[in-house]
Amino acid sequence: MSAERYSRQSFLGPGAEEAIARVTIGVSGLGGGGSHVVQQLAHIGFQNYVLYDGDTVEESNLNRLIGATAADALAETPKLHLAKMMIYALQPRAKIRGFACNWQECPEPMRECQIVIGGVDSYKGREELEIACRRYLMHYIDIGMDVHGTEGPVIGGQVIQSSPGGLCMRCMGFLTEEKLAQEAGRYGDVGPRPQVVWPNGVLASTAVGLAVDLVTNWTQKQRSHAYLVYDGNEGTVKDSVTLRNLKKPCDHYSLGDVGDPVLVGL
Repeated sequence: MSAERYSRQSFLGPGAEEAIARVTIGVSGLGGGGSHVVQQLAHIGFQNYVLYDGDTVEESNLNRLIGATAADALAETPKLHLAKMMIYALQPRAKIRGFACNWQECPEPMRECQIVIGGVDSYKGREELEIACRRYLMHYIDIGMDVHGTEGPVIGGQVIQSSPGGLCMRCMGFLTEEKLAQEAGRYGDVGPRPQVVWPNGVLASTAVGLAVDLVTNWTQKQRSHAYLVYDGNEGTVKDSVTLRNLKKPCDHYSLGDVGDPVLVGL
């Protein structure tokens, strides 16, 4: 790879290109947010991927799915195929392990990752991803958006970094028993959520920035966690106010609780 290719991102520091190329990064969900994520990771120079998505392109995806065309909707092209093609077009030597399923159906490859980015739709799905990442000492970065409001549409979203030893999504107030219970109570009754391309782009770009910083530490901040809130109506991304008074360490995950759980009594 020529030095010229990455000359515009040399501010990431000496050795950044090699460090980025060594990392194995997982992406769970290759839809509106995940498609942005893999495109940007490939541009930056990531070479090793573990990807999960079992869905195919539908007509309703075309307002936000990066890389998808009208022909893909007609052909019901797998989203995983689109992601692979975007990566290979930019990184022909990339090593991609792709699975047309949810990560829970084939979790072993994900354990090879150092960073996992999740673009899942449910609180339960986020909880399960975070638990897996904590158990295998992986950084988890969550992205999600929603449109709500009774007096006009309000676009909101979040980007959360949950790292081993740092605050988790429960500590940060994003995951709560109330939210999980409410979601479980309306299971099966929820229709398609509103989604558009530009909030997904903002959130994905922010998540990729956090991932690059984890690898290169170019900001010199060495974040142990992050909770960034997106206000699409105002066009802002700010630290969540819930973090202001959080000084205690995470008491939901112990650094000693790692590896495969042992089934006692079997």
